[in-house]
Formats: sequence, structure tokens, C-alpha cells
Amino acid sequence: MLNRRAFIVSSGAVLTLPARLSAAAGSADAALTAALDSFVAATLDDSPTTVTSLGLDVGARSAAKSRLDDGALAAVARRKATTTAQLARLRTIDRTALSPARALDYDAALYDLAATDAANRRFSYGGTGAGSPYVLSQLNGAYASVPDFLDSQHTIETSADAEAYLARLDGLASLMDQEVERVRHDGSLGVVPPDFAIDGALAQMKVLRQPAAKSSLVTSLVSRTATKRISGDWQARAVAVYEKRFLPALDRQMALLASLRPKAVHDAGVWRLPDGDAYYAASLRAQTTTDLSPDEVHRMGLDVTRELSARADVLFRRLGMSQGTVAERYAVLFKDPKYLYPNTDAGKAKEIADLNALVQAMQKRLPSQFATLPRTPLEIRRISPATEAGASTHYTEGSLDGTRAGIYWLNLRDTAEAPFWDMPTTTFHEGIPGHHLQITLQRESDLPMYRKMLFFGAYVEGWALYAEQLADEMGFYKDQPAWELGYIHDALLRSGRLVVDTGIHSKRWSREKAVKTLSGIDGDPISLSGQEIERYAVSPGQACSYMVGKVTILRLRDKAKTALGSRFSPGRFHDALLLGGPLPLLVLERRVDEYIASAQA
Repeated sequence: MLNRRAFIVSSGAVLTLPARLSAAAGSADAALTAALDSFVAATLDDSPTTVTSLGLDVGARSAAKSRLDDGALAAVARRKATTTAQLARLRTIDRTALSPARALDYDAALYDLAATDAANRRFSYGGTGAGSPYVLSQLNGAYASVPDFLDSQHTIETSADAEAYLARLDGLASLMDQEVERVRHDGSLGVVPPDFAIDGALAQMKVLRQPAAKSSLVTSLVSRTATKRISGDWQARAVAVYEKRFLPALDRQMALLASLRPKAVHDAGVWRLPDGDAYYAASLRAQTTTDLSPDEVHRMGLDVTRELSARADVLFRRLGMSQGTVAERYAVLFKDPKYLYPNTDAGKAKEIADLNALVQAMQKRLPSQFATLPRTPLEIRRISPATEAGASTHYTEGSLDGTRAGIYWLNLRDTAEAPFWDMPTTTFHEGIPGHHLQITLQRESDLPMYRKMLFFGAYVEGWALYAEQLADEMGFYKDQPAWELGYIHDALLRSGRLVVDTGIHSKRWSREKAVKTLSGIDGDPISLSGQEIERYAVSPGQACSYMVGKVTILRLRDKAKTALGSRFSPGRFHDALLLGGPLPLLVLERRVDEYIASAQA
């Protein structure tokens, strides 16, 4: 799963709009460029964490390095107003007068702003847009995201960087109190997370609430200043902020969640929230960037699951495993000790080393499928033991200038949860040719900055899932039926997500029915399926983006192959998909049609 929150967000002060764009402003392309540039500036002004994520917290924007994003109710309202203003400005531009490349930029921006604005107008909880209804949960909140952000994205090279770190640590307490304000606001509307989401958040907060000397919020600063030989009593100062500011704020959040716990219900779906059915439909539309209904997504999940299960059955028989359902045979494979690393630091280091070797092997084969390759390196790191209990394996993108590598974060809390037969496909998904390749090419392209920062989940996750299949087509699973079963297993997880996400949010399934259904599809232990379902419960629609995106990309590839015949080139096709940047799936088809027309010319 990609961990990316540096989306283009509605931000900054409300823009003053002209009645119409002056002819003196130049061409339609110039008008669009000016508008998108202003949207970027507003985002960077409003979101210091985005500035840091992009590696832009230097020079004129160096002050951003000492701040976190504003999480107050007033800030949410301001962002909603700015989205409305930006959408209005975009609509003053004549799309028919734009060049083909800029028309795609226009369409991407229009889809993003229009979907967000429509949700902003209809729903008054959760923040901006639809898809994240709860301010605090086992996955949501500054307590979960900021420690990792400070450790992995806040660079420390000078004493000024260390001072900025301390300022952000202090600001974390203020941000958490702003979240308390928003939780209370949403609670007054009847928006309370499910009981298991509150329990999960409280459990993680208890893990996070440890002596200062053991907290990553302190040790990250201390270790890095020591490495860089930056003089100062950084430990004492960090401990003071941690104990006097962070811990009291954490206690206030824990007390708030504990007070909400008696009001929480066990129902997993957002259908129970105000205007909940509409909220899920809006979330699904935003996440899949299609007009598919919940019923259509549900049926797609069932159809793809049947196809994948039949293929898995053939592979299992090659391994001599013919008894039981596909899910039951996966459960047996999960426990096979020959695929497990020792659950020790040494065993976990060995697993990471083996995956690095796999990445190097893939790197050598990429030119057979890709005409353009990324320059920014990829690193594989273990998620900190302090936060791994509630974290998922994920990828964080590198900086715009390539000085900070992209990182594939691997959760190794228990190596029994990561048998090696399942790890190659995960590595191809998160690294290359998946998230790292796609996002790095986006960042290294000549796209407008707005497009470099814009993500559409169905495109991004759909590409990563397509990359898993591409690795199969490139021969990585040849003579490795267990590895191919890992690829099919992860594909089954994604097809199962279509079934259970729509199940809990649209068909009103219980958490337990969804857990049992998902485990029965991919064979994961009930404990892992439970974690998955609890994630989908607080991020409605997101889990559907993967397979909807992959199915669409495969359909478009087939369309190009049919149209071009012997002139079809995988390198050119992948350039067409990747170098134009992420697009809504409804717009991506237009991009592929343009590629086909140019290849036929």
C-alpha cells in the first residue's frame, strides 16, 4: 500500500476571481498554466508537510520546515472555500482551445476539484472530500503519521534543521489538540468511529506513550544530530518537549477516545453515518475515478476472484497440493517453515537483503518493457518497531530533486506474516516496476508542478497491481510456482477487496462476515483479514482502487494491441501511460486513444 498524503489539497486563502480571463493573459495554455501554478503555490503556502515531502523546504520556503499543517476546523473550512474558488477559476478557461497535453492537465484538475467540491458541499465531517470519515482511528491522526514523517522526511543536516525538528515536535501537540476539536465537532453530528477502530487507536497510542528515551520522536533527533556531529543538548531539549507538550496532548486524545468508546457501535460500514450511502458512493467515485456503482464493483470482484482461484488451483497442483479449497491450501502454505525467516533482527535483515537482490535483478530486466527509467534510487527499510503494530507495508516517494530516495517500508513485526513466497510480488508492487517507478517518473517528468503532485488512487494503485502481473509476464515467476502463487494470492486479496469493501459499506455486512469472506478468498489468517477489514472500514472505497485500476489498464493495453498489431511496443505504451502522469480512469482512456492514433500515423 502506498503511503502518500501529499495530494494536491484545497488550500491557501480564497482566490479573487476575475469575471473572465483577459485576452491579455495570453493563450488558453498560458491561462491554464497560470491557474495551476497558483493552485500549487496555495498548496505549498498551506501545507508545510507537502513542502518537506517534495524537498522544497529550503530558501524562500525554509520556514515551512518548522511547521506542520493546520488541522483546525477553520482550516478545513478555508480549504473547502479555496477548492470552490479554484474550480470556478478553472472553468473560466476554454478547454477546446487547449493543446492536447494541456487538455489532459485540465481534465485531471477538473476531475479532482469537482469531485472534492461536490463532497465538500454535501458532507460536513471528516475533512475535505470523501473517503476519510474519521479524524482519529487506528490509521488516521497525527499521532500515527507525524512520527514517521519526522523520521523519514524531515532531513537533518544543520543545527537549523534540528531546531526545526523541535519546533515541529512542539507543533505536533497543537495539531493533536486541533484534531480533538474536530473529533468533538464530528461526534456532535453522530460521526463516531466503530468500536474496533477506537480500540485499535487506543492500543497504538499506549505503545506510542513510552519513556522519552525510547520514543522515536526523541531518538530520531538525537541519533541523527550525533551522526552529523551537530553540537547541542538535543536529547534534553527533545525530552522536555516530548514530556511537557506531546505526552499531555496524547493523553488528551486518549481520554477523548475513551469517552467516545461507550457511544461506538460495532457496525463497520459508513452507511450508518449521516447521508452514509451517498458518502460511500462519493468515496467510491473519488477512489476509482469511474462511475461504477457499488453493485457493479461487487460483481467485478466476484468475477475476478473466480478466474484467479482457478489459476491458483492449477499452481497448487504443481506443488502437489490438491486437497481443500484454494484458501485452505494458501493457509497451509502460509505455515510452511521453508518459506519463513527467523523472527529475529538477523532474520529480518536477511529478508530485506534478499529483497534488495530481487530489486537489482528486476532493474536489469526493465529495459525490455520500459523506454524511460527513473533516476531516483529505491531503498528498502524496516518499519520502526515502535509503530509497526498498526502500520502496513508501504512506499513513500523521494524528493523532487532526487536527493532523498524513494523508500519501500516493510512491516516485519512477525516474519510469519511475511513468508518469502509472498514477498517478490509485494516488492514489485511497492518498488519497481510499481510505485517507485511510476511515481518517480511522474516526479522527474516535465509535467506542470500541479500534475507532479496530483495522485489518483485507481491509477496509482492500479498501476502497481498491473506491475505485479507484468513481473509475471517478464518471467520472474518462471519455475517458481510458489512465487507465482504469491502473485495470485495478492491479486485475490485485491479482488476480495472489491467484494468486502462494497459488502460492509453498501450491503451492510458485519465486520465478522467481511473478515470471514476475505479470509475464505485469499486464505490469510483471520487475524490478518481482520486488520484488512478494519482498514477498509475507516477508508471507504480506497481498497477498490487497486483492482478497478488494474482491470482498466489491462483493457486499454488489449485495446492498443488490437489496434496496432505488430506496431505495438510495450515501451511506447508504458511511456504513454506513465509520462502523461496520473489521470482519472475516465480520462486515461482518452490518453491511450491519443497514443494509438499517433502510433498509427
